[in-house]
Amino acid sequence: MPDHAPQPVDRQLPTDEARDLLSLVRDIVHREIAPKAAEEEEAGRFPREIFTLLSDAGLLGLVYDSEFGGGDQPYEVYLQVLEELAAARLTVGLGVSVHTLSCHALAGYGTKEQQAEHLPPMLGGGLLGAYCLSEPASGSDAASLRTKAVRDGDHGDHWVIDGTKAWITHGGVADFYTVLARTGGEGARGVTAFLVPGDAEGLSAAAPEKKMGMKGSPTAQVHFDGVRVPDSRRIGEEGQGFAIALSALDSGRLGIAACAIGVAQAALDEALAYATERRQFGRPIADFQGLRFMLADMATQIEAGRALYLSAARLRDAGRPFAKQAAMAKLLCTDAAMKVTTDAVQILGGYGYTADFPVERLMREAKVLQIVEGTNQIQRMVIARHLAGPETR
Repeated sequence: MPDHAPQPVDRQLPTDEARDLLSLVRDIVHREIAPKAAEEEEAGRFPREIFTLLSDAGLLGLVYDSEFGGGDQPYEVYLQVLEELAAARLTVGLGVSVHTLSCHALAGYGTKEQQAEHLPPMLGGGLLGAYCLSEPASGSDAASLRTKAVRDGDHGDHWVIDGTKAWITHGGVADFYTVLARTGGEGARGVTAFLVPGDAEGLSAAAPEKKMGMKGSPTAQVHFDGVRVPDSRRIGEEGQGFAIALSALDSGRLGIAACAIGVAQAALDEALAYATERRQFGRPIADFQGLRFMLADMATQIEAGRALYLSAARLRDAGRPFAKQAAMAKLLCTDAAMKVTTDAVQILGGYGYTADFPVERLMREAKVLQIVEGTNQIQRMVIARHLAGPETR
């Protein structure tokens, strides 16, 4: 494998604090994440100690209020942190994105009392979260979820949750689960959000799915068999859960976009290093125009994706609508990651198809980013609705 250190991305950051933050992230990546990424992914090992380290460093609550242990950072900065982490190991970058998503409901819709009790350990106390929306029979059609929560107790002061959630990142290893469950009638208006502790009686996880990529990140079904939670762990009003979920997904899509550009950047770095070192016909293969044009296209797609996700992030930071742009960023960035990683494998030729070089792993990982948090077909539907209004029936 070529021994090289890719040049850091020249980032536009709004403050000196943000620049120091990115330096800290790059140091952690260089010392703790990148050296073991390939070996641990091949072994399917989940790096819990890395998430503990990131929590201790204040990197698991960057976008939330410092009053509760967060970092008070704008999305513009947070997403670039995610990109750096994902470039080193997608299991870590996507894991931080999922954790941030799992904190969104409580941070945005919880009472001050709930936030004061639960957010500090979630944001900086070493806890790790999971987000439970999808089910075996409801993925893109999330409003049709069947997991139920029923009031219980003499005064209705508890809820009993029954059902199964599917495709849950950190399923079985999370310390808390943000759970969307049906408390009313059919459709979106009958859904409520709950904060469920990971050690709740009746909560269990199936064996992790055997996946094409991201083998170090556990993805599993999570079963709720008579799980009792107090009403004080209900987030928001009854029936507000689906709106809470959608607001979280808009932000989560930006996290996926940033992770995708991280994966693509890592693939470009590997391809460029190989192309400048590999010699054929007496010169580096980077001298050949066909390959040079491939590298140029890869770099252009990455820059375009980065610019789009940052533009959407700045809208969010300014308090302006950003749902359309988030869907566009998720679509463009993940499609770009798939194309760039595929081209990186092609540039490395036979070597690219082996596990001796990281580009084959990056290509496998890029695929899942076109699927999670709304498939790219769903993103196109979202964008079209913003442009032309709802579909007529």
